[in-house]
Parts: sequence; C-alpha cells; structure tokens
Amino acid sequence: MTKAGLVAHVAALMETSELAAERSVNAVLEAISNALESGESVKLVGFGVFEVAERAERVARNPKTNEEIRLPPVSIPVFRPGSGLKARVQKEVDNA
Repeated sequence: MTKAGLVAHVAALMETSELAAERSVNAVLEAISNALESGESVKLVGFGVFEVAERAERVARNPKTNEEIRLPPVSIPVFRPGSGLKARVQKEVDNA
C-alpha cells in the first residue's frame, strides 16, 4: 500500500474527504518523526513501538575492490510490532 492508498483507506473509514484524511495521516507521521528525532519512543498499545536504535561502529567491505571500510556508529529508526499486530498478521507456514 502506498501513502495515497493509505489516505484513501483512511478517508473511507472516517467517511471524510481525502484532503482531510491526508492531513490526518501527515499529522500522525510528523508527530512520530518529531518524537524519534528528539530521542523519544512512540508506543501504540496493541500495534507496536517506534524507537531509535544505536548501530555500533562496524567494518564493511567494498565488493568491487574488496577493501575494508569502517562505518561510523549511527542512530536508526526501528519498529517492533505489538502482540495485537502480530496476531493479525501471523500465518502458519506449511513445512511441506
């Protein structure tokens, strides 16, 4: 689903215009982004947690030259799904 598809779906669920739904979607995304930028986590009970994780310095390899490259530590956004979301998405895998 694209952002446009999400906006259309939200508009249908809310029985409102796509413009109003787009403003709502943008506001939620902006609030999550601002919280992560300031180092806070966003906990949506039953859905999941958006948070910032620290990736340690590591060594990578340039595949063309086989040269080792040191990558500095970075902060990255991560999402951990909650039990409610996991239960809705989880499917049994056929091990045939």
